[in-house]
Amino acid sequence: MRTAHLRRLLVGLTLFATAAAGVTSCGDKYGDAGTHDPARAAERARQVSDAWEGSAAARVWREGYFPLGDPVQLPEGAFHSDADKQAYQSQNLEIRGSLPGAPPKKGEVRWRGGSLAVPVVSARAAYEQIGGGSGAAGPGPRLTVTGARLGEMAIRTSQGSATVPAWHFTIKGYDTPLKRVAVVASKLPKPPVKPLPDLTDDLWELAGLDTVSRDGRTVVLRAHHGSCDDGPGVDVLESGDNVVFSAWIRNPSDGLCTKELRARKVTVKLDRPVGDRMLLDAFTGRPVPYEGAPWSRSSSWS
Repeated sequence: MRTAHLRRLLVGLTLFATAAAGVTSCGDKYGDAGTHDPARAAERARQVSDAWEGSAAARVWREGYFPLGDPVQLPEGAFHSDADKQAYQSQNLEIRGSLPGAPPKKGEVRWRGGSLAVPVVSARAAYEQIGGGSGAAGPGPRLTVTGARLGEMAIRTSQGSATVPAWHFTIKGYDTPLKRVAVVASKLPKPPVKPLPDLTDDLWELAGLDTVSRDGRTVVLRAHHGSCDDGPGVDVLESGDNVVFSAWIRNPSDGLCTKELRARKVTVKLDRPVGDRMLLDAFTGRPVPYEGAPWSRSSSWS
């Protein structure tokens, strides 16, 4: 069974799954993925890097609003209890009171070097994005929202740190609000390079971007691997215009193995700060999306 078949089998499974989904031979499961070819991976990374450099897609990326950080900022001191933390992680919210009506149609994203007008979502839409449904909260611990107002928050984007409109939700028991980005991301440009075909065995799609250090020299990524291997590896190719990450699997076993898809954080040290360089995935040929909580991925990546 080749790598592409494994990906199809694992569609819809939760990352970090622990329940077995059957047993197979790891040799069959990974195909040729156990033989990582650095030269082949480097060739693909160079292809992706060269395709994006100076492209129309890169110009769109650098001019648009593409969030690369968590769209939610928690209240100071969150959380006061394990129950509150559980309520947030399970997205179990309820509202007592009313939310503001229709917001302004446009809001302004501001960078140090300029600004961009983008659509604003309603307080109700933002509330639902952090877990508040249209009905009553479910059983178990819950967080209570008592109101909201339109304010601002800072978030990392494709153009660096930006100040964006955000809904500030008042949470019962907390002195400061929970903030959720209130603006819609720009439409992702069509990549200038196609993703690798399904039958490519020694490169995997990254699960997403976790964090970039304050000095820009350390990038933490989420990378896929299986249940019978030494975890993911990530190679890096840096240029003046972009950084390409190539994810692969270390030493998959030849023995019997469950069909689990896992993800692990991988820390990559760069030769110089990220700056305004694009972070690209060698497998997909696309920018690496931010991936924090399951509900935090930007609409630009859908």
